[in-house]
Amino acid sequence: MEFLKQPWHWAISGLLIGLIVPLLLILGNKPFGISSTLRQICAACVPARISFFNYNWKKESWNLFFVSGIVLGSFLAAHFLANTNPVQISSATKTDLQALGITDFQGLLPAEIFSFDQIFTIKGFILIIFGGFLVGFGTRWANGCTSGHSIF
Repeated sequence: MEFLKQPWHWAISGLLIGLIVPLLLILGNKPFGISSTLRQICAACVPARISFFNYNWKKESWNLFFVSGIVLGSFLAAHFLANTNPVQISSATKTDLQALGITDFQGLLPAEIFSFDQIFTIKGFILIIFGGFLVGFGTRWANGCTSGHSIF
C-alpha cells in the first residue's frame, strides 16, 4: 500500500493515457474526452429544444460511467492514499517563482495564485475570465476537450 502513496513519475500517466486512446479507438471507435460528458448531462437533464443537445446521448453513456469512476477514484485516493509528506519543490523552481512574486511554498499550489482569497482580487478575476475564455474557445474549436482531443 505504501507504493501507491508515493509520488509517481509523470511518464506513467502519459503512457497510460497514450495507451488508452488507441485502445478505445480499436475496441469501440470511442473518443477519449471529458467535456462531452457535460453535453450528455445537459442533453439528459435540460428539457429545452436546443439543437446542440438534441441527439441520442444514451448511445455514449459509457462516458458517464467513466466520469463517475474519476470522481470515485479521486475520493478514494484523497481519503485512503494521501501522502502526508510535504511536496518537494526544487530550489531552481522556487527561485523562478520568487522572481514572479510567489513566496508561499506550503504545498504544490502557491497560495498567491490558488487561494480562495485571490479569487476576489482584480488579478484573480482577470485570470478566471481570461482562462475561462481560453478554455471555452479551445474546447469549442477542438470540438471537445482540448487535452483529450489533442491526444486523440
